[in-house]
Amino acid sequence: MKILLLGKNGQVGWELQRSLSPLGELVALDRAGDAAHGLCGDLQDLDGLRATVLALRPDVIVNAAAHTAVDKAQSEPERARRLNAEAPAVLAEAAQAVGAALVHYSTDYVFDGSGSTPWTEDAPTGPLNVYGQTKLEGEQAIAAACPRHLILRTSWVYAARGGNFARTMLRLAAERERLTVIDDQFGAPTGAELIADVTAHAIRQLLQRPQDAGTYHLAAGGETTWNGYARFVIETARALKPELKLAVNEVAPVPTSAFPTPAQRPHNSRLDTQRLRQTFGLRLPPWQQGVARMLTEIL
Repeated sequence: MKILLLGKNGQVGWELQRSLSPLGELVALDRAGDAAHGLCGDLQDLDGLRATVLALRPDVIVNAAAHTAVDKAQSEPERARRLNAEAPAVLAEAAQAVGAALVHYSTDYVFDGSGSTPWTEDAPTGPLNVYGQTKLEGEQAIAAACPRHLILRTSWVYAARGGNFARTMLRLAAERERLTVIDDQFGAPTGAELIADVTAHAIRQLLQRPQDAGTYHLAAGGETTWNGYARFVIETARALKPELKLAVNEVAPVPTSAFPTPAQRPHNSRLDTQRLRQTFGLRLPPWQQGVARMLTEIL
């Protein structure tokens, strides 16, 4: 089996290089591509993407690249649409042309964030911002062009590699006695390594059972707020490394309105993962497990 991975150096892409390698020949590209072999990994180059798929003729395409800067997308909607909607459309058309399956990642931001019930895959969509709208358009384009696809919607993604919410909280906790963190947005912090491992499992099953194609929600178990997430990070860091010098003694709850941003955020990012768990026979561990493991790596 030949797998084409795009976005190899992103949070999820980095973990996918590990999880997909045992499945077959992996061609992993970042934005720079592979000039020596004439391969394009830049989602802005639609012709280059199409030519790369047609030349490689992979069995599976995994697209882990996207425009993920939510606030920046508000001021550059054309670029966000190119990366999040137009490029996935081209990948879907090319995948269909060569008989490949396409795996693509989306987001809870396709919903309007209302209520408190976890979103199911077929719940009505209603993006609040450009990022969510362009990701939804990408989903729709894939579903229309390539029946053999997996769209995995996830939320609150983090990884040990690079910057993340936990690192930011630990840095601030070392500098300040009091932190203010939002407590009216609900979701589940989901590790890039969990996403990558589930992806590899799902790909194997999809190739044997094409009828399992479709859209699925993938998030760690349980739920919390950003405030609860911050408190867990600080408490766990103190337990793991007692000598860590943290000045913080209060993590105060504040509403989303305390931190105005260009892009509106959903209050309810809970995702119902029952369809994924039942279809692929998986258990999604509680979010605390992955965050604690990540903290042992970065501390």
